[in-house]
Amino acid sequence: MSKLNKIAAALVFTASLATSAFAAPETYSVDGSHTFPRFSYNHMGMSTQLSRFDKTTGTVVLDKAAKTGSVDITIDLKSVSTGSDLFNGHIQGEEFLDTAKFPTATFKSTNVVFEGDAPVAIDGNLTIKGVTKAVTLKVTHYINMPHPMAKKDAIGADATVVVKRSDFNMSKYVPYVGDDVTITISIEALKN
Repeated sequence: MSKLNKIAAALVFTASLATSAFAAPETYSVDGSHTFPRFSYNHMGMSTQLSRFDKTTGTVVLDKAAKTGSVDITIDLKSVSTGSDLFNGHIQGEEFLDTAKFPTATFKSTNVVFEGDAPVAIDGNLTIKGVTKAVTLKVTHYINMPHPMAKKDAIGADATVVVKRSDFNMSKYVPYVGDDVTITISIEALKN
């Protein structure tokens, strides 16, 4: 191999290493103390009821250079917080979440849509009560920056989707209690 070919090969190899290192996907772990999925629905035409789940785990993988990513979230349905202990138990019953048989809900992304450097939509599979449906979360807020206290790279985001609870075998009291449920997740995740 000529000296010129050796230099060219070394440059190509070095450039490929630099590109690989620059474009490597980064994994972030969900901060459970700052991640709270919420859900809201119409109650008998009188009010919009708001509740949340207090325990969420998962990971976000982000490749900033390739503008790709993935999201894998698990929600502990037994951590539901409606504001009433009595209703917390009621909503965990067989007619609704049935947490005795299905203690968690999951969201696993299949595609993340970017505009510029920010994700704007996340397609994926939402599983509740043993039923899996394809949904698209609309990202309404996104930031990727150093966390001021943890001193690590962090992601913060809000995303929302509307689903029909009847699609997940929870149609009790429809139409008096709204079938449409708005799910909003506010997430913070720290780089591993």
